[in-house]
Amino acid sequence: MPDHDPRLSDEPTRPARPPGTLRVGQIAGVDVLITMSWFFIAALIAVMLSPKVEEVQPGLGGWKYVAGFAFAVVLYLSVLLHEASHALMAQHYGHKVTSITLHFLGGATMIEGEARRPREEFWIAVVGPLTSIVVGLLAIPLVFVIPDGLLEFAVQGLAAANLIVGVMNLIPGLPLDGGRVLKSVVWGASGNVHRGTLAAGWGGRITAVAVLFWPLAVESIPGQQPHLVDYLLSFVVALFLWTGATASMQSARLRRRLPSIVARNLARRTLTVPEDLPVAEAVRRAQEASAGSMVTVSSSDHPIGIVNEAALLAVPEERRPWVAVSSVARSLEEGLSLPASIAGEDLIKAITRKPAHEYLLTEEDGSIYGVLATADVDRAFSERHQ
Repeated sequence: MPDHDPRLSDEPTRPARPPGTLRVGQIAGVDVLITMSWFFIAALIAVMLSPKVEEVQPGLGGWKYVAGFAFAVVLYLSVLLHEASHALMAQHYGHKVTSITLHFLGGATMIEGEARRPREEFWIAVVGPLTSIVVGLLAIPLVFVIPDGLLEFAVQGLAAANLIVGVMNLIPGLPLDGGRVLKSVVWGASGNVHRGTLAAGWGGRITAVAVLFWPLAVESIPGQQPHLVDYLLSFVVALFLWTGATASMQSARLRRRLPSIVARNLARRTLTVPEDLPVAEAVRRAQEASAGSMVTVSSSDHPIGIVNEAALLAVPEERRPWVAVSSVARSLEEGLSLPASIAGEDLIKAITRKPAHEYLLTEEDGSIYGVLATADVDRAFSERHQ
């Protein structure tokens, strides 16, 4: 038996890690994860840098791969600093940050919720590239004071990589940080967040197409010829940008239609019944009142549960006169009672936060308006996306 009941623990529950990730620590209470693909790219960097490491520091033998791997670790520590700045700025604006993940294309910070104002969107997005640029600029003077050799090579690479990452991330196209900056600018100018997302999405698509021409740009440089790695990398990056931009644009179009989904309009007519009433009698009363849902109430008419339609139908006809309706009702836990006026994105977030088949809808004065079935929300959502 366990030494204690985990439900009674005072420790905060840590969200489950996505499959294929490894937790390596925390920054400001945010889990830092690395994907298995990171080890592949780190090994690839080690192999690709090994000739240069051998040139800078001859005689290392197999240690040249270790030095290359160490450079990959330092490089990704810079990426971690970039992502941590996003996380800290998001926390500054009151957003919950669940994780920072390092993967083969860089990093990603998982921030719950959307920016409420263009200013928030701007600063949360721009702080990452600015951090990378500052790190790159601070590394440049070190090149002139450290001795020649492997350390100088590492610092030069660190400076160049951070400056490239910072500048590239400011390209105005989603899912890059520069795309979010563009989104905030268009949002602020037009007052329409969806218009900002669509503009930044198109920026991302244009960037994706431009990346495909990277090998041709290399070929135009005298003495340079594109390698298979250049073609492969340009395709992977372009696919990443196009997919991310397209997903953001689709999300914007969906969110534009969300405000038309109002809980009040989807509510089922509700009958209140005593919790000890037999199921057979409760069903008879509901049919007589043409009610599509039932709520159990206490002796003082206070709502205490929502009758689950599936559980009720599962009770055999011959047993219904002997089964209390409370046995097929779910207690009204926190999150199962929603205001009847809730709509759009707030409604979707509420039912995602506390998954259930039915929710009690109440008016501002606390009176019962009706019951909202998740199936009805799903149906309305699907109809608006056809």
